[in-house]
Amino acid sequence: MADKLNDPTRHARLPEGQPILRMVPMPSDTNYAGDIFGGWIMSQVDMAGSIPALRRARGRVATVAVNSFVFKHPVCVGDLVSFYADIIKVGRTSITVGVAVYAQRGVREGGEEVCIKVTEAELTYVAIDSNRRPRPVPQE
Repeated sequence: MADKLNDPTRHARLPEGQPILRMVPMPSDTNYAGDIFGGWIMSQVDMAGSIPALRRARGRVATVAVNSFVFKHPVCVGDLVSFYADIIKVGRTSITVGVAVYAQRGVREGGEEVCIKVTEAELTYVAIDSNRRPRPVPQE
């Protein structure tokens, strides 16, 4: 594991600005192989993506599509996982958001901290009204 952590081709830098969400996965979030369960990551990505969407929609949104989802590297118990989300496109009722996920690890093993881009995704949300029906996204 230490050799993989020191592989310079895997290192990334966190994007500028603050992450929309930051989590530390726990042992209860693992799959049978001991890696963080992909469904846990997908759930966090959906939450992270919904935040800029609901701000832009100025109200409630619902996830209507996962356009793409790529797991680049596993996430480990104890990683500091940061989720960065940006609006890619705004339609009449929909908002498409890109989410990039980074894991910072190594310090608790007594090594140097490294940052790895572990996941990237694109999701589409639709603005909805109080009856859960699509509504127009307000003009900026």
